[in-house]
Amino acid sequence: MSRIGRQPIAIPAGVTVSVDDANVVTVKGPKGTLSEKIDSRITVRVEGAAVIVSRSSEEKIDKSLHGLSRTLVHNMVVGVTEGYSKKLEIVGVGYRAQKNGKNLVLNLGYSHPITFEEKDGITFETPDSNTVIVKGISKQLVGQIAAQVREKRPPEPYLGKGVKYSGERIRRKAGKAGK
Repeated sequence: MSRIGRQPIAIPAGVTVSVDDANVVTVKGPKGTLSEKIDSRITVRVEGAAVIVSRSSEEKIDKSLHGLSRTLVHNMVVGVTEGYSKKLEIVGVGYRAQKNGKNLVLNLGYSHPITFEEKDGITFETPDSNTVIVKGISKQLVGQIAAQVREKRPPEPYLGKGVKYSGERIRRKAGKAGK
C-alpha cells in the first residue's frame, strides 16, 4: 500500500467534502470552495469526519495515482481552512515592488514596469518594497503565480540580483577575478 495514500484525511470543523458520481471532489470551507476531478481508478469516500482514498488494483499506475489523489484532496482541505502563501524577495539596486489597487507593479531594471493582476482568488501583499507575498487557497495556483513573478527576473549567479523565493540559496560564481 502507498504510505501516503492509506492515511485518512481529517475533516476540520466548518469544512464539507462531497464526492459526486463523476469522481469530482468538492471541498467547501471558510476561505472558499475548491474542486478537483480524481481519476476513475481511485475511489474517494467520506466516512464520518474523515476522507478515505483507496485504489482498485495493485497495478503500477494505480499505485502512482493513489498517493497523488490523497495529496490533492488533502491540499484542498488545507487550502480552504488555512490557505497557502509564497514569499518572494527582490534583490537589486532600484528593483522594487508596490501594490497599486488590485495590481502588483514590479520595477526590475527593464525600461517598463511589469504588472500582475489579482485574479482566481490570488492576492498579493507587499510588506515592504523588496518583498512580495502571493496568497491563495489553491496550492498549485499560488506556486504557479509565484513562479511567473520569479520568471520575470530570475536571480543571476554573479551578483545575486533578481527575484528569488524566500530561503532560496543562489549558487554564486566567482566572475573574472576568480581564475
